[in-house]
Amino acid sequence: MKKFLELKMLITSAETDARKFYERGNKSAGVRLRKALLLSKTIAQDVRKNISAIKNV
Repeated sequence: MKKFLELKMLITSAETDARKFYERGNKSAGVRLRKALLLSKTIAQDVRKNISAIKNV
């Protein structure tokens, strides 16, 4: 559950960078957003592995 909450917080914090990039055209915010999305992919994979491990016990 810890990783899931971490993922949720990451997405919430990335929302401000998404707004800055799409609404204002801030390129630095786009870089931060891409970095956050890459990290969210990694965390999501960890969550999936954890779910599978618990399910298969």
